[in-house]
Amino acid sequence: MSAEPSTSVLSLPTWRIGAIASIGLGLLTVGASDAPGQETASRGGWISLFNGKDLSGWTAKIKGYAPDENFADTFRVVDGKLKVSYDKYPRFDGRFGHLFYKRAFSNYRLRMEYRFVGDQCPGGPGWAVRNSGVMIHCQSPGSMRKDQEFPVSVEVQFLGGGEEGERPTGNVCTPGTHIVMDGKLITKHCTNSRSRTYRGEEWVTAEVEVRGNGSIKHFINGEHVLEYEQPQLDDGDPDARKLIEGGDVKLRGGYIALQAESHPIEFRKVEILPLDQ
Repeated sequence: MSAEPSTSVLSLPTWRIGAIASIGLGLLTVGASDAPGQETASRGGWISLFNGKDLSGWTAKIKGYAPDENFADTFRVVDGKLKVSYDKYPRFDGRFGHLFYKRAFSNYRLRMEYRFVGDQCPGGPGWAVRNSGVMIHCQSPGSMRKDQEFPVSVEVQFLGGGEEGERPTGNVCTPGTHIVMDGKLITKHCTNSRSRTYRGEEWVTAEVEVRGNGSIKHFINGEHVLEYEQPQLDDGDPDARKLIEGGDVKLRGGYIALQAESHPIEFRKVEILPLDQ
């Protein structure tokens, strides 16, 4: 999302994330399929969120556009991969995008494979080169302002390395939110993981274990690289403040969204494993 870490459906309910937080696990676990081919269970209990054919079950929200208006075919499916592409953009012009899955979740493991490809879209910010991520505990697309760049959420940040230097992936960024690490409230925007640097167009497996308002763990290619807890809304952020209900800032669940930040990226095998509360 916006800066690098320091050290450097088609019909979604428009729940506010504050309301999601108060609903509890009952409405935040994986439910029955809404359409043929969606949420297909695999061996071991993992459930596929991406059918490899089209964007069924997903809604695009791009800055400056209404939900489900997929400007310039930014999000598309080609050869079984979910791609973020910019070949139809004249310039990026700040059109940050997110692709939201149709359901909200609370306790789960999310796993996907990703890789950066090609060159950044002309006009994209320098910090966004080989930069993307997946948003968790996310507000719904319908609750976002039309000109809002990033949803209020917790971001599992994906970074790709250049030819030289170190650039870890699986970091955490916090648009409109805060987290707790080692007993301390973390208010800075991004925090590095312990991962190694991944370069070129190598496929990387990212996994995140989410325990509601409890612990959140990041894994890269099976290696545990980061952990934090107590995700919460930032009452100093105007967009987050609108989502606070009854003074409760705790985040216990929310939507999942894939990022589009100006560098082409491909995703495959987007899967979720429901966990007991």
